[in-house]
Amino acid sequence: MTVDLLEPIHFCSPSRIVFGPGVRRELPALLRHLGLMSAVLVTDRFFAAPGRPGAELADALLKAGIQCAVFDACQPDPSLALCDAATGALSGHARPQCVLALGGGSNIDLAKVLTLTLVSGAPAASYVGIPSLPHAPLPLIALPTTSGTASELTPGAILVAGDGQTKVAVMDNQLRAQLAVIDPELSVSCPPRVTADAGVDALAHAIESYITLDASRFDREGQPDPGYSGRNPLTLMFARESIRLCFAHLQKAYAEPDHMTARSGMALASLYAGLSYGSAGLHGVHALAYGLAALTHETHGTTNAAVLPYVMAELAHERMDDLCEIARMAGVYSDSAPTPAGALAAAQHVRSLIASVGLPTELRRMGLNRDQLPGLVEAGLGVRRLTKAFPATNAPARYAAIVQAAFLGRLPGEAPRHA
Repeated sequence: MTVDLLEPIHFCSPSRIVFGPGVRRELPALLRHLGLMSAVLVTDRFFAAPGRPGAELADALLKAGIQCAVFDACQPDPSLALCDAATGALSGHARPQCVLALGGGSNIDLAKVLTLTLVSGAPAASYVGIPSLPHAPLPLIALPTTSGTASELTPGAILVAGDGQTKVAVMDNQLRAQLAVIDPELSVSCPPRVTADAGVDALAHAIESYITLDASRFDREGQPDPGYSGRNPLTLMFARESIRLCFAHLQKAYAEPDHMTARSGMALASLYAGLSYGSAGLHGVHALAYGLAALTHETHGTTNAAVLPYVMAELAHERMDDLCEIARMAGVYSDSAPTPAGALAAAQHVRSLIASVGLPTELRRMGLNRDQLPGLVEAGLGVRRLTKAFPATNAPARYAAIVQAAFLGRLPGEAPRHA
């Protein structure tokens, strides 16, 4: 693809990224060097159990003279209520100098909001949807244990509101981790389904940010320091490398959980995807996936997987060059000129890759019926911060076409499949 060197760049990332097998063991010395001598460790009971990374990290911090309180009740899809409960549970401790997050994206998102509530004591809901934070958060140090969400690199935290169906966001560039410690060894404990789910999430982040709205067309809504601001030459570079790594390593990491080269490849893929979408932003895949999660209660990677190939196909006209480049990276298209056939080959390859790691590629296989499709479209359109970045006009009609194709599992030109 041709990169527009005049495209504006607004790029944010952690001030430090440490990557490599075993690098988590360097963290106590680094925290001492940074003068951070008291911390709250936010994790879950699996990682906090004796002999597991959370317990080992807490012991190592104490041995280094760093005070460490532990909150180990994180849950998947954390709620505003859970954040408030965690704030209350930690209120008896002195205010820490930093918050450590160990776990998947849910644990890191909860920790992000705790960097605010542990300062103010205010309810988590008071930070939802506001244009800028009323005060500085505590420094966040994130240790992801999955290779997919890249929450450690992004400005947002996604929590569930009181009805259990609505996901809300706390967004600000100050919520990005100040230190991201990405140790591929931490992902070895992931079972195959979690590896697949996280890996396809990383792929969705990379592809979606690769084909999102250009920075020159992105509506920043007057924000001087936007969290997301459209794709630019820097985000495209990271997205391209992430896609290549996902194609090379996802199936191996899924089939051979102890394969450290594959684990490291997917950890890098997640990192690069986060560096891309963490500034470029996302659009139709995630907008529809949020509504799909409310209907099915499936995991985030699974709901992304169910719509990703069909969003790609729907954008074949607007993003033909980019989709053909994805097909070339996959080795399924060799023509130097972009064509509809190349764009379709990219979508077909991604769908086949998703199916090969056991994730669904048809909405009807997830228990949906046709009567639910209009509501799914409306839910996607309602996520305005994502839909405004959809790189095509008439989002309502385009979302409807995507949902219909995803329901049937049909890409353009394919024969109908049997139900």
